[in-house]
Amino acid sequence: MAHSVSAFQAAYISIEVLIALVSVPGNILVIWAVKMNQALRDATFCFIVSLAVADVAVGALVIPLAIIINIGPQTEFYSCLMVACPVLILTESSILALLAIAVDRYLRVKIPVRYKSVVTPRRAAVAIACCWIVSFLVGLTPMFGWNNLNKMRRTQELNGSHTEFVIKCQFETVISMEYMVYFNFFVWVLPPLLLMLLIYLEVFNLIRKQLNKKVSSSSNDPQKYYGKELKIAKSLALVLFLFALSWLPLHVLNCITLFCPSCETPHILTYIAIFLTHGNSAMNPIVYAFRIKKFRTAFLQIWNQYFCCKTNKNISTSTTEPGN
Repeated sequence: MAHSVSAFQAAYISIEVLIALVSVPGNILVIWAVKMNQALRDATFCFIVSLAVADVAVGALVIPLAIIINIGPQTEFYSCLMVACPVLILTESSILALLAIAVDRYLRVKIPVRYKSVVTPRRAAVAIACCWIVSFLVGLTPMFGWNNLNKMRRTQELNGSHTEFVIKCQFETVISMEYMVYFNFFVWVLPPLLLMLLIYLEVFNLIRKQLNKKVSSSSNDPQKYYGKELKIAKSLALVLFLFALSWLPLHVLNCITLFCPSCETPHILTYIAIFLTHGNSAMNPIVYAFRIKKFRTAFLQIWNQYFCCKTNKNISTSTTEPGN
C-alpha cells in the first residue's frame, strides 16, 4: 500500500510540475509581449497582464505549495494556513481581472466615441490595484479567524490530548468549508461569473445590432471597428468559459463536502478538479496566441528576435496597425 501511495504522489507531482513548466513561461511571454508592443498598451491588455501575473504566481508559488500540502508535512496550524491561502488570493484576482476585462469590452462597444476619455490609463491602474486589494482581503479572510482552528482545538480536548498543537498540513484541515462555500463561492466566485456572462451576452447583442445596420459605402470604419470588437470579445469570452469550466468542478465538490458530509467523493475526482484549476493558468496564453492577432504577432517577434536571433522590422510596424 505504501508503494502505491508513493507512486500516486509521484504521478501527481509530475503532472503539477508539467503544468507549472507550461504556465510560467507562457504567461511571462504574455507580459513580455504587452511590455514591448505599443499596440498592446490599452486598458484591456493591462487587465490581461494582471491576469497573467496571477497565472505566473499559480505556476511559481501555488503549485509548489500544493505539492507540499499533498505530501502533508507536520506543521503548526497558522503555518499550514499560510500555505493554503495564496491559491485563494490568486483565484479571486483572476476572477476580478476577468470581470474588469468584461466591463472594459462592454464600454468599448457601448460608448466607442467617449471610451478613451472614460477608460484612462490612470483609471485602469486604479481598477487593477483595487482588484488586488480585494483579492488579498478575500483570500486572507481565513487568516483573520474564519478557519478550523477552534474546531481542531475542541477535537484535541475531547481526545484528552495536551501535547503541542501540531497538525498534518492539508487544505481541508485548516480551511473551513463554510468559508469556501458560503463566502468564497456564493459571494466572490459565482456572482461575478454570472455577471460576466450577462455582460458578454450584452456585448455580443450590441455588436450584432451595429453590424446588422445598413451603412453607406463611405461608412466602413464602424463596420470594421465592431467586426474587430466581435473577434476580440469572442476570444475573451472563451477565456472566461475556460476559467469557469476549470474552477466550477472543484467548487461543486466543496458544496458536496459541506452539504452532504456522509457522501464520499472519489479521490481521483478531487485530483482531476485540482489539475483543472491549476491547468487553467496554462490555457490563456494558448488562447491569445491562436485567437488574438496582436498577441500572435508579438509572440512571433519575441521568438524571432530573442530566441532565433533574427530581427524583423516589418513585424514591429505591423503590430501598430488596427486589428485583433
